[in-house]
Amino acid sequence: MSEPLDIVILGGGTAGWMAATALVSLVPPTRCRVRLVESEEIGIVGVGEATFPEIKNFNDAIGVDEAEMMRATNAAFKLGIEFVDWGFKGSRYIHPFGIHGPANMGHIFHHRWLRALRSGMKSDIEEFSFAAQAARNCRFELPEAHRPTTNSAYTYAYHFDAGLYSVYLRGLAEQRGVLRTEGKVREVIQNPETGDIQSLLLESGETVSGDLFIDCSGFRSLLLGKTLGVGWDDWSKWLPCDRAFAVPSERDELSPYTRSTAMEAGWRWRIPLQHRTGNGYVFSTSFIDEDEAAASLMRSLETKALAEPRMLKFQAGRRVVNWEKNCVAIGLAGGFLEPLESTSIYLIQVAIMQLVPLLPGKRIDPRLRDEFNRLIDLQYERIRDFLILHYKLNRRDDAEIWRYCAAMDVPDSLTRKIELFRHSAIIEPYREGLFPPTSWLSVLIGQGLIPENYSPLADTMPEESLIAHMDAFRAEILDRVEEMRRHDRFIDRYCAAEQSVAPVAPEARL
Repeated sequence: MSEPLDIVILGGGTAGWMAATALVSLVPPTRCRVRLVESEEIGIVGVGEATFPEIKNFNDAIGVDEAEMMRATNAAFKLGIEFVDWGFKGSRYIHPFGIHGPANMGHIFHHRWLRALRSGMKSDIEEFSFAAQAARNCRFELPEAHRPTTNSAYTYAYHFDAGLYSVYLRGLAEQRGVLRTEGKVREVIQNPETGDIQSLLLESGETVSGDLFIDCSGFRSLLLGKTLGVGWDDWSKWLPCDRAFAVPSERDELSPYTRSTAMEAGWRWRIPLQHRTGNGYVFSTSFIDEDEAAASLMRSLETKALAEPRMLKFQAGRRVVNWEKNCVAIGLAGGFLEPLESTSIYLIQVAIMQLVPLLPGKRIDPRLRDEFNRLIDLQYERIRDFLILHYKLNRRDDAEIWRYCAAMDVPDSLTRKIELFRHSAIIEPYREGLFPPTSWLSVLIGQGLIPENYSPLADTMPEESLIAHMDAFRAEILDRVEEMRRHDRFIDRYCAAEQSVAPVAPEARL
């Protein structure tokens, strides 16, 4: 039997400890040994107090007890994201984590909804989403699994303290065999012939050698970017925001959704946790100065601030490749897309879960590396297009940033999706990538794009019957939502955290 692969992870935080926990939980110890190097002197950026539903799949795969994790991280549930003032001032819609329409209808529902609109029915598309209505009414129950009912037509994610999530995962990882080394890197030693990374020389004088290195060093990208010289693909012409201020405030209503409010030079987030509320302002310095942005954020707080705002600088984009030689970048070391749709932790997760089945032996087959890079490229580009959609598809004329975004050229892949939907209400599905057609539908309709035509399949039902069915389904959703417990009461019974947990200082956790 061959020797196990020695994997060295540089950096802790969310990316490092997610990678470490997954590797030690999913890969037999005969296949790999995992060592994580981090320094408590180096602050972490932190990522994601808001998540996407795929995080539950990750936690389940690595053996996390949901209620225990939520208690440890002051977590709450999340059924979607509310967008305020994005399409136009005064507009409001929810991107829900669930389908629109009955569970067994598939993607024909929105075509029938469009036909009903033309027949005189007055309704928003989110009235036919169980997740959106539960979110609006601050209700939550766990979905009824394996049943095609109204109550099962949704998924959920979490709001949690990202720093505490890292601490929780570190405990699991070390229990399961990950070796942690405290230390700062003085020098990265490369093989003089191949350029592969051989070892990390720490300031203590210790040398940490490995076969495969995972770069979780954040924006520094110490291994992939600085040492191996992998270039950066800049996407700031489409995603112009380059700063964020973050500040915690006292706990507010424990609503089961993230709120994103368009501002004069970007957008503001609100993320309710059990012990506090996370707030932040993502903005572009091309349209507002830092002091004004910080003041605008503090004026917008709905509860008392618990600290001073902290700033994070960034640029939207990604490394040209995320795996070069024997180094894989995960998290901010490989790319950054602003947290508009809570994708930061998802991008960490998907990189880890793509890497596990492609783990090499002591010698790396370039076919494995190429396949990993292909899959990660797809993930980044499809999330990129979805985020750009929010900026491009706006009808605001009250601020320079919105005029710029409405007029900007966008990737051809996004133009095709917008125009196909505009003409025929068709949403191109794809196998690989995060956002399903129902997500695109929420934003396209939510920001005011009503298609010119709909599928002829929507004409199979008589008009009176169609409207009667739509009205009945809308009423059924409201009845089912009314039967649910309030979100805060469900939290109290299922996963209430210790109230003695002190609020943590903001770390610009995107």
